[in-house]
Amino acid sequence: MPQILVVTNSSEEDARQVVYRERIALSDLESDHFSGQLVERVGWAVLDADQLERKDDPPTSRPS
Repeated sequence: MPQILVVTNSSEEDARQVVYRERIALSDLESDHFSGQLVERVGWAVLDADQLERKDDPPTSRPS
C-alpha cells in the first residue's frame, strides 16, 4: 500500500526524522472529507518538520 512520508531534511542520513507516516489506499481519496483531512494532517507534519529543522540549524552570525 502506498504511503506518505514527511521527513526532516538533514545533511546527515542518520539525523533525519520521520515526522509523519500514513498509508493511503487509492479508494481513500474518493472521499472529499478524507482528502481534506489528509491535507490538513500533512500540513501539520510539514510545519512540525520545519520547526525541527530550524531548531537544529546553527545560529547565523550577524555582520558587525
